[in-house]
Amino acid sequence: MKFVLAFYGTRGDVEPGVAVGRELLRRGHDVRIAVPPDLVGFAEAAGLAAAAYGPDIQEWLEATRNFWAYFFRNFWRLRDVRQFLREAREPGTQRWAEMSTMLTALADEADLLLTGMSYQELAANVAEYRHVPLATLLWFPIRVNGHVIPTLPAPLLRSAMKVYEWLVWRGVKKVEDAQRRELGLPKATGPAPRRIAERRSLEVQAYDEVCFPGLAAEWAEWDGQRPFVGTLTMESPTDADDDVASWIAAGTPPICFGFGSIPVASPAAMIAMIAGACETLGERALVCAGATDLSDVPHFDHVKVVATMNYATVFPACRAVVHHGGAGTTAAGLRAGVPTLILWMADVQVVWGAAVKRLKVGTSRRFSSATEKSLVSDLRTILGSQYATRAREVAARMAKPTESVTAAADRVEDFARLRRVG
Repeated sequence: MKFVLAFYGTRGDVEPGVAVGRELLRRGHDVRIAVPPDLVGFAEAAGLAAAAYGPDIQEWLEATRNFWAYFFRNFWRLRDVRQFLREAREPGTQRWAEMSTMLTALADEADLLLTGMSYQELAANVAEYRHVPLATLLWFPIRVNGHVIPTLPAPLLRSAMKVYEWLVWRGVKKVEDAQRRELGLPKATGPAPRRIAERRSLEVQAYDEVCFPGLAAEWAEWDGQRPFVGTLTMESPTDADDDVASWIAAGTPPICFGFGSIPVASPAAMIAMIAGACETLGERALVCAGATDLSDVPHFDHVKVVATMNYATVFPACRAVVHHGGAGTTAAGLRAGVPTLILWMADVQVVWGAAVKRLKVGTSRRFSSATEKSLVSDLRTILGSQYATRAREVAARMAKPTESVTAAADRVEDFARLRRVG
């Protein structure tokens, strides 16, 4: 069968699609994937035929960081918030028509189109035009539900998520309407998630059910349309792994810090904060730079900085992990069975912070509000023996990475066969 995959976003957004694509390719299928231009090499290294899709990630990452930093401090200033949001979306909306044309050509004679959370509206329109079954791969419970944030009443939470869906739709409505006109499709009358569900598309939940108790029961009415498979990752080795392993073995287990694909605004200040907090606690720090340039930051003997690392092998050797709250990084920490501190920067990361607190394996706070004093306090909290014990208990309930990828590929494959026969 021919599978076409469309995944836009950071490395963490794209890796789940690449992981499933590689498994489908291993099973003998024809697999093509569309990813951001700066991640084409990443997809090709996994053996997939890849095409550039949309703008480079760096064109909008900093705008996205700035939007959320402003939003959480000034959410009542609606005019300014709208302007920041418009700037964050502009690189993608300007390329919407070009992305649609490319994906439409790629999806010709496909048996299934699989997409992620970003630009799911665009992909859904292409699937509708091509009469191709659509499947979405979601690494966070973005569909309306009453369990994503446990501190809010379920009815209020569902209403808020419906409003959020509507706002997202209004933000892209102009370019989506233009796309549908170009494809000869009728004008959309509601948000894409609603339309996707009404088409009975497959909506794979690529995270662990244990993180959101009660969610599977709420969605039971969808009759298998929203299966949970666990977090999808390839656990790829890096050039720094041997060096990191040697450094860890030479001393006490460190606290690992990493902040993903969104660049930190003040790298030197961040390293100074980490170094000061860990010195106070008598701990070593291992810092993964990710997308942040840490080439010109102060050196501290008890702090090791590397560009990349394999979280799957490093996290289990650490006392605790501190990170931004990306879905893949959070899952790696939970699977490793070590306590977690999430210093979130954006909306989805708030949800993972809440999940970690609910599971009682760690805590969270907004990155921009963190100080050396608060970091010392938070680390003292999660380094308590009860958090380590609870982290090991949760780790035993997490799906293994190979099991997750196999389950996701099975679901996608079966759905394509079912729709082809039907």
